[in-house]
Amino acid sequence: MSVSEIQQQFPAFEKELVQDIESNSEIRSFTAGEQLMRTGQYFKSTMLIVEGLVKVYREDDQGNEFFMYYLQPGQACALSMVCAVKQETSQIMAKAVKDTEVISIPLSYMDEWMSKYKSWYHFVLETYRSRFEELLETIDHIAFQAMDERLEFYLKKHVQTLGSKTIPLSHQEIADELNSSREVISRLLKKMEQMGKVKLQRNSIEVIKLN
Repeated sequence: MSVSEIQQQFPAFEKELVQDIESNSEIRSFTAGEQLMRTGQYFKSTMLIVEGLVKVYREDDQGNEFFMYYLQPGQACALSMVCAVKQETSQIMAKAVKDTEVISIPLSYMDEWMSKYKSWYHFVLETYRSRFEELLETIDHIAFQAMDERLEFYLKKHVQTLGSKTIPLSHQEIADELNSSREVISRLLKKMEQMGKVKLQRNSIEVIKLN
């Protein structure tokens, strides 16, 4: 990836940092559905998203998923950064929702750049802060809201992240991510359709109007 392409996705980075990234990183590509991170994996590098969309989630012993947040171009995964620095195994999963391209940066450079470049230092801190706030928001909805409110919040987040009012997910996929049953999600979606909030389609949901 060229200097100009890196600067386009990460405009706050200093010129010298961008040159360092170009010289000391590699580009990795993942097809839609491919895993980027797995539970129990050790990290030797951190990844910056330059194209596509990545879903970060946890998985229990029965294979049930708990959706945490999405990563978009210009972002990085804070939890992978923490695991990399502390040399601990991952407690999360991540997979490409769309065909995705990332910049893979070896751990040694990530540490070095924290003291060498102010823009990298602030980028890492902002990554920690923003992901932590997203997690708090998700936890708040789980702890304090009923399933119909959680579902509406979930749909809003997808519209915002995908930049589209059509969400390409089945009722079962939504149920898995919200740790619910397909029957419950289908019933709530049908109720939302009757209220004019959504329009149900085969393996997708079109959002009409949410509060």
